[in-house]
Amino acid sequence: MSQPLKIELDRSAKTPLAEQIRSAISAAIEGGVLAPGARLPSWLDLAAQLGVARGTVRLAYDRLSDAQLIVASRAAGTRVADRPRARPEAEESRDPGSFMEMYRELTAGPAIFQMGVPAQETLPARLFTKVRSFALRAESSASVGYPDPRGEPELRREIAAYLAIARGMTCSPAQIIVTSGFSGGLGLALRVLGLDGHKAWFEDPGFPFTRHGLELARLELAPVPVDADGIDVDYGLRHAPDAALAVVTPGQQAPLGPTLSLARRLQLLDWAAQRGAWIIEDDYLSELQLSARAAPALGSLDRGQRVIHIGSFSKTISPALRLGFVVAPATLASRFAEVAACLAPAPWPSVQLATAQFMREGHYLRHLRRLKRLYSAQRDALLECLGALDFETKSAGLAVLVRLPDGAPDVSIFREALAFGLGPAPLSPWYMSPASARSGLLLGIATSPERNLVRSCERLREVIRRHA
Repeated sequence: MSQPLKIELDRSAKTPLAEQIRSAISAAIEGGVLAPGARLPSWLDLAAQLGVARGTVRLAYDRLSDAQLIVASRAAGTRVADRPRARPEAEESRDPGSFMEMYRELTAGPAIFQMGVPAQETLPARLFTKVRSFALRAESSASVGYPDPRGEPELRREIAAYLAIARGMTCSPAQIIVTSGFSGGLGLALRVLGLDGHKAWFEDPGFPFTRHGLELARLELAPVPVDADGIDVDYGLRHAPDAALAVVTPGQQAPLGPTLSLARRLQLLDWAAQRGAWIIEDDYLSELQLSARAAPALGSLDRGQRVIHIGSFSKTISPALRLGFVVAPATLASRFAEVAACLAPAPWPSVQLATAQFMREGHYLRHLRRLKRLYSAQRDALLECLGALDFETKSAGLAVLVRLPDGAPDVSIFREALAFGLGPAPLSPWYMSPASARSGLLLGIATSPERNLVRSCERLREVIRRHA
């Protein structure tokens, strides 16, 4: 079938009609309107369409062929010739130091020591593929219609049951909104709260992507330091008591790893209740605490309905699913549903249905237990290997923090390490202020297999020494 082609001829112009036809087709090819391989009308059909002599179109086509813009054959007809593809503009003009450059670097992979990526070899892929195929069949046999924008009821029921068992939270499926990962949940929550221009407490150091998301939502960030008991609530009360929001990682602080103490949890909830502020709980790593049983979620203590709990399956199953969830306070559940329906509906139903069955049959909890056993062994091996090489280390959740001398160029070290297939995350970008930033490298445990671990650690030491 011929590619639609619009050519306007000016019969009063001095330019010959054949040249006008050639020029119009050439411009369409150069401008990308006619892609390589696109079929052109035969010169007989185009002549009839334009009301010109067949020889006129044939002359235009001959000139295009001479310029190697088109190719003609009896079998395939006349088509646009293949051409070298131009690189996308975003790839041609990289913006050094931009957020998207950092995002691409930190999410590139797979790489040894990369954070945020689970060990896929522990996932029963064959079983999950079977469950996913079943979900696809179920979805295709259902009547055509819009799915529930809050998410599939089956998955929301399973998430509610899981949270009651694993995170100590009592909530109804009506409070759960399925999202496209943590970032989708954060965006949904910020739309619902509508806090543009208000202050927000943010852990310092804290996840750079979350921080940038809050800045894009036009919140005024108030950095609050972190110590062995988690976010320093007293500091927040002294320096920004009028904040309308706090974003915290109470289960395992990202990136330093401490669990928010009970005293500070109660203090934070009391501040939110008295102030009428909101708390977004990033349930970072949720159940994947290696040293002890995971502490209950902050939302399990929330009697004033001020906590918005956000979780995801990125660290436990795969970030490729882009699957997460929000637990809205009962007072905001209808508002969350409205915003989800109009602006952020739940992702593809088949992925949700597959995950629901995976959880319902008990595979998810067994999978978490396997992950914890594997990660504990890999953490111990990594700490032992780094200790033998005289690194200064600290266990930090699902990462090992390697301390570097203050001022050491951890970003440069990270970029050079990438060339060797190593992806430790630099610590300094997690700090809001360069003046308070500490230098270090975060080595992901999940991507630190014991095979070739010694060589990987030695290569990392070589890179660090070149920047010492």
